[in-house]
This record gives sequence, structure tokens and C-alpha cells, in this order.
Amino acid sequence: MLPTFIAIAAVIVLWIISTQRRLVMLDENISNAMSQIGVQLSSRFDALTALLDLTKGYAKHESETLIETIKSRRSVITAKSTPEDVLKQEGIISEALGRIAMVTEQYPELKANQTYIKTMDAVQTFENMMRTSRLIYNHSVTKLNREIRMFPVSLIAGMLGFRQRDYLEEQAGKADMPSTR
Repeated sequence: MLPTFIAIAAVIVLWIISTQRRLVMLDENISNAMSQIGVQLSSRFDALTALLDLTKGYAKHESETLIETIKSRRSVITAKSTPEDVLKQEGIISEALGRIAMVTEQYPELKANQTYIKTMDAVQTFENMMRTSRLIYNHSVTKLNREIRMFPVSLIAGMLGFRQRDYLEEQAGKADMPSTR
């Protein structure tokens, strides 16, 4: 009787250890994906700042005001950031792109500027990379949430400190990219 009890207890302990390790791996995948999103957002902000510097020659006051607004509202996205933090930063970028679009409509020669075209291409490239990072993040969240909700893992996930994570939703009303044509 005692050896059977010890064997059952050992199997349960090994299962708990295995489950904890799997949940840690899934949780770390989400943290890594959020860090990648932070890198992409930072790159977009850098390209956006370069774009704003370019518009200074056309609409100096508008560009300076927007640069100051971005600097004051920009924050760094880290592995501990939430989807809400990302959406706030994307909102800042969308607002800036909308204002740049207004400037480019007023100054058609800006659209023809090769530096403007290259910088807009860079902004678009970073946007595409953001989409990929968002997909990876949401896929990782799906895997963790599914694991946490399924029996028997659901019995111990909370005790081990794991919780369901929120998805990163597409920003509603996202501003269109200013045209380079």
C-alpha cells in the first residue's frame, strides 16, 4: 500500500513540475513577443521622428509641436507591458501620421521628396513588422490561455501564479498611412 501511495505521489509531483515548466515556457514566449512589439514600436517612433524632421522645412510650427507631443507621450514597451500600453503608443503614432498626411496634402512637393518617400517606406516596413509581432504575441497568448483553461492544468495554474493574458487587438480607427504618391 505504501509503495503504491509513494508512486502515485511521485507521478503527481512530476506532473506538477512538468506543467509548471510548460506554463513558464508559454508565459516567457508572451513576454518575448511583447518585447519584440516594443522594439518594433521604438523603430516606428524613430522613423516617425525622422519624418517629422523632414516636414520641419514645410510646416515648422506643426512639426515642432508634434515632436514635443510625441516626446512627452511616448513610453517604452517592455515584456511587462500590457496590450493597453501598446494601443496607447499606436494611437500616438496614428495621430502623428494623420497630421503628417495633412502637411503632405498642403505641400505636394514634400510627397515627391526622395527622403520622404524612403522614410515613409521605412515607417510602412515597421508597421508590417508590428503586424507580424502582434500575430506572434496573440498566438502565444492563445496557447497559454488554452493550457490554463484546460483540465487538469486549470486546477493548479492559479496556485502556480499563472493567469490568462489579454489579446492585443487591432486599434479601431487606425489612421491611414500618408501617401507617398
